[in-house]
Amino acid sequence: MSVEYMGLSQIKGPLVAIRGIKGAAYDEIVEMTVDDEQNTKKLGRIIEVYDDYAVIQVFEGSENLSLTNTHTRLTGHPLTLALSTDMLGRTFDGIGRPIDDLGPVYPETERDVNGQPLNPVMREYPRNYINTGISAIDGLTTLIRGQKLPIFSGNGLPHDHLAAQIVRQASIGDNSDDQLVVIFGAMGVKYDVAEFFKRTFEESGVSEHVIMFLNLANDPVVERLITPKVALTAAEYLAFDKGYHVLVILTDMTSYCEAMREVSSSKGEIPSRKGYPGYLYSELATIYERAGIVSNSKGSVTQIPILTMPNDDITHPIPDLTGYITEGQIVLDRTLHGQSVYPPINVLPSLSRLMKDGIGEGYTREDHQSVANQLFSSYAKVGDARALASVIGEDELSDTDKKYLEFGNRFEKCFVAQGENENRDIIETLNLGWELLKMLPREELDRIDTKILDKYMPADN
Repeated sequence: MSVEYMGLSQIKGPLVAIRGIKGAAYDEIVEMTVDDEQNTKKLGRIIEVYDDYAVIQVFEGSENLSLTNTHTRLTGHPLTLALSTDMLGRTFDGIGRPIDDLGPVYPETERDVNGQPLNPVMREYPRNYINTGISAIDGLTTLIRGQKLPIFSGNGLPHDHLAAQIVRQASIGDNSDDQLVVIFGAMGVKYDVAEFFKRTFEESGVSEHVIMFLNLANDPVVERLITPKVALTAAEYLAFDKGYHVLVILTDMTSYCEAMREVSSSKGEIPSRKGYPGYLYSELATIYERAGIVSNSKGSVTQIPILTMPNDDITHPIPDLTGYITEGQIVLDRTLHGQSVYPPINVLPSLSRLMKDGIGEGYTREDHQSVANQLFSSYAKVGDARALASVIGEDELSDTDKKYLEFGNRFEKCFVAQGENENRDIIETLNLGWELLKMLPREELDRIDTKILDKYMPADN
């Protein structure tokens, strides 16, 4: 028998409280009906329970609610998502309801959006790369299946265009017939940004392999806390039940964390760094750690979370904690963006910790690691040469330093920079790397094994 509770005890922002409630459980979904002309219905989630007192997050916000006009009913279950392969090509709101006017999804199953922790024993070590068609990523910070590799960006930088390009171009690689599907979760994005993604996916013909979950800037703040969990629930179903390789792109994790801070403040919790709750790390970990590969499935879940660093501060709590949990980062640089370099990826602070185990012979090409190491080393010396030139002048530099300056300019303009619709395969990227390394004296190429150097850049050249 279903029991309805009349009225509320307290309303504070997106949170409401009820006294005298019985049998309530943490994370349980409640249905709220407002006594108005439309009999408005809202969904909420129980986030705190004390004896007969429950605190509820209202997904649609607490507007139109009063202490006397609301009926609340417990559903007896947490928030679940209806799952089916028919979700491919569809667009949903932040809590998984269709918003593309194509009707409901007829589910094959339903899952709790909070997910279940993966047994570490069941995890397999990530191998094999995902080709994004972007040289600075594929060549130097290679994305590996099952990895979580965030993009650290800033306000005004083209992370949205980079994300859309990755969705359009991402593929499993030449040696696999497996299909890659993309799940795109947007939190707190503006309407024009959401339309940009929709239009880009439709025009490029990839929309039938993409599932979109959109929480817009004018949507309820509380909904943002659910959106990444909904997206990852769909990803786990497609990967571990249906065998797809799934790439999950989450933007913007900063909006997610700010929503968490707002709700935490409404609850009266003691703030930690920059006003964020003390459990920010564990909340981010519950999202990021849902990437991976399990031994009883041929699918995988790979994550690219995107976050905008407030004031471009990489020591801010959000990028700082994200860096602890994830396996590297791709850092976008405002200076390169100001020089019209797209994508403005600063390769020196960028890294992929799993790259070494998914490249080389049998995966990409035998010289991949050597080329990447040498390009990193040489570009680091470019910074020293530029600093020296700013002090003594370029004309006073040694011939070697002048070559490094020329190499740095060519590296940024030809290797890092590429068109938004330019899709380079890994062989083209590696060959381009060799062309750049030929600009430097052979004795400077000290990060490449002699056998590989003789094969790809013979001494007589």
